[in-house]
Amino acid sequence: MDHKRKIVIAEDHKILREGLKSLLRTVEDLEIVGEAADGIEAIRCVENYHPDLLLLDLSMPKMNGISVIRDLKSRLPETRILVLTIHESEDYILEAFRSGLDGYCLKDANYSELLIAIRSVLDGKRYLSPSISEKVLAGFLDDRKTLKLRSSWEMLTQREREVLKLVGEGYKNKEIAGYLCISEKTVEKHRSNIMRKLDLHTSSALTAIGFEKGLVTSTGNKPLNPRADCRVPAGELQDRGAPT
Repeated sequence: MDHKRKIVIAEDHKILREGLKSLLRTVEDLEIVGEAADGIEAIRCVENYHPDLLLLDLSMPKMNGISVIRDLKSRLPETRILVLTIHESEDYILEAFRSGLDGYCLKDANYSELLIAIRSVLDGKRYLSPSISEKVLAGFLDDRKTLKLRSSWEMLTQREREVLKLVGEGYKNKEIAGYLCISEKTVEKHRSNIMRKLDLHTSSALTAIGFEKGLVTSTGNKPLNPRADCRVPAGELQDRGAPT
């Protein structure tokens, strides 16, 4: 093999470090050029040996793995970094990738999976252990859904929020129309707009989001009388019928 890919191993447990070295030395196109027992030493090794890949534990003394990733990616972004760790927490995983990580592999991986992870990262791909990829994807989709709901909520008009509050409190369209001095048809239009903007499909979902956002505090059915400042807009007269 003419060209070997250079690897630095950063692992604070010597027995694990030695085991990794023994395994990877059996692979023809890989060469172990350095090793480190703490985060600062890992950075020094990368600076000195310019490896193609840093195999890094997240829980390192002196400087943790996330800080190592941030430092190296800011100064030596061409170095690919694959984390080998016990941490399955979504928070660890997402923070590592936000910091510039290229691959995340769990320490319970077998030899074949580790080799797939190493080759994937060396080939410029992202890698995530299959056993945690579904969890991370679910968390990502939940975050997207929360972000969408937050931005959609900000699109509601003040009148739509008023209608949502009253719907959540259990009032009928006719009662809401009388209280707000608008037609039932307009109330229904507001309800339709709210449900479209928030991607909701039932009245109970409207009530739930009203509670979540603090608009609805109870679901009592006290009588609703038209507000003292009630003025029927000209456009509403036709819907409601002219007063007799």
